[in-house]
Amino acid sequence: MATVRFTLLNDELQAEVSRGATLLDAASRAGVKLNSICGGEGICGKCKVIVETGEVDVGSTSTLTREEIKNGYTLACQTQVKSDLEVRVPPESTATKGKILIDEDAQRFKALTSDGVGSSVKYEPLIEKYYLELPEPSLKDNLSDHRRIYRELRRKKNLPIMQTGLKVFKRSSSLLRDNDWKVTPTLGRRGDTTEVIQLEGGNTSDTNYGVAVDIGTTTVVAHLLDLVTSDTLDAEATYNSQMKYGEEVTRRIRHGEEDGREDLQKALANDINDLIYALVDRNGVKLKDVTSVMCSGNTAMLHFLLGLEASHIRKKPYVPNTTKPPPIRAAEVGIKVNPRGLLYFMPAIGGWVGGDVTSGVLSTGIHKTDQLTMLTDIGTNGEILIGNSDWMMSCAASAGPAFEGTGIRSGMRASRGAIDKVEFAEGDLIYSVIGDTKPEGICGSGLIDLVASLFEGGFVNRSGKLMPDHSDRIEEEEGELKFILEKPSKTGRDGELAVFQSEIKNLINAKAAIYSGARILLKSLDLDIDDLDQLLIAGGFGSYLNREKAKILGLIPDLPSEKIKFVGNTSIIGAKMALLSQQAYEESREISESVTYYDLIDYPNYFEEFTAAKFLPHTDLSQFGSVDFSEKAGGD
Repeated sequence: MATVRFTLLNDELQAEVSRGATLLDAASRAGVKLNSICGGEGICGKCKVIVETGEVDVGSTSTLTREEIKNGYTLACQTQVKSDLEVRVPPESTATKGKILIDEDAQRFKALTSDGVGSSVKYEPLIEKYYLELPEPSLKDNLSDHRRIYRELRRKKNLPIMQTGLKVFKRSSSLLRDNDWKVTPTLGRRGDTTEVIQLEGGNTSDTNYGVAVDIGTTTVVAHLLDLVTSDTLDAEATYNSQMKYGEEVTRRIRHGEEDGREDLQKALANDINDLIYALVDRNGVKLKDVTSVMCSGNTAMLHFLLGLEASHIRKKPYVPNTTKPPPIRAAEVGIKVNPRGLLYFMPAIGGWVGGDVTSGVLSTGIHKTDQLTMLTDIGTNGEILIGNSDWMMSCAASAGPAFEGTGIRSGMRASRGAIDKVEFAEGDLIYSVIGDTKPEGICGSGLIDLVASLFEGGFVNRSGKLMPDHSDRIEEEEGELKFILEKPSKTGRDGELAVFQSEIKNLINAKAAIYSGARILLKSLDLDIDDLDQLLIAGGFGSYLNREKAKILGLIPDLPSEKIKFVGNTSIIGAKMALLSQQAYEESREISESVTYYDLIDYPNYFEEFTAAKFLPHTDLSQFGSVDFSEKAGGD
């Protein structure tokens, strides 16, 4: 065994690993979350570390620059431990917790659902408690103990089908008598059946909590709810630990096919547990009083958490194991709340359109409006839905990690030190940094702003190629052009901040996937962009997207700004609604069944549409009539 000690800013963490283990494995054991887009295959170059002392075997260094190699950098995933080590972790190599950003539109939308339920659904949690004062048995009233409980419950609520587990039966008789027939059953909804999931002595009806969880590919968010008052007590977020197996869903699915299914399941369960622990600790809540968890996420995440085989999702005809799993004990997947607490899932729509979209429809009310609405969640797996109360159709467009601020050498997520907004004013580069500190990288929104601003300023042409004669910030490194945001002396990291030509190309490809997906979905319905009454942009990324820059890039349709609304994290809002309302939960199941899934590959001119969108903003400028191209860089 060897001891590996990691130094990250002011923190020191260590782990003992076998000789021959990689530094990426050692970091994971030590609790250091390193960026690893490629899942440890040595091709993304994001897990760079510096070995200060000790012996290692160094593998591939093809993604490192000569300067980085000279300065002692190595890739954690390609470096094996040979002895005790001292390792320094540069800040840009870590997946640190980010600031959750909410714009004004999202705040207004949140206010509309501030009670956690919304005005159109009845407050009736999936898990409820009822205090009972039961009449003592007599010769004239000699019902069995469990029938006596059922009778009293049915006097309070219509409960045609009920059941109780053996563990509850075993202790119910003594508990009833020890508490003078004053008890509090906890009722859980399981389809058409109501289960008495626990029985407590005395009146505990005022302590009942649930947790709503948005399982994103990149970020996991949890909200703690008081199921008695419907209040949201607190929120917490972390980065999805599955990232070490690959930032894209398809890479994680492949890891699961390689006997890694348990890795994916445990990583996600541990993340959810960490969030729940933080929430209950901060709010003085006992873990045993958390009786329910509602998860919302894409279809693959549902499979990962349940430990299901997900391989068929990525293979034609893209059929998942399930889209609507029944409620199960949370303990069955390792989520540590009340031992008999229930775990629910927002129902998915198809293999690539998940419960997060169902939540989006539920929370925005698309299924109840006559306005033709497009809902889009811009992320690694871009999901798009169009419809209204009469019909709904959805599709998914694989965009890759560019919008998450990853997949680029100076990229990072929207956390402290990230450049999140960029503008050129009179030829000068102006940017803002989260936390008002030295920039350490650029996140997705900043990258969109940058490329759109480069186009506005004439520094890139319509095909996204950098124009070296137009700015002294454009230089060449090892045969590739790059745009320098900041020199090393002005950054909070080791080295300069720059965006390379290939990275601009990747962003344009990603935006082309999203935009062409939206266009194809409209065309398949014989509709045009002008037919849309509103465009709703969901998710953490959409919450701080600059509308005008996104239109210049050609990421979103050229609609009037008043038609474009940011609706925040509708995945978590929908999950909260379903947890707090049996009616909303049933609506979510109806929504998932009523949406038609459309596979973009079936569109006869898919490739042509995608190729046409790989320009700024598009090959057909008439689609972006509000954008002034008179002073933009010309040429292809």
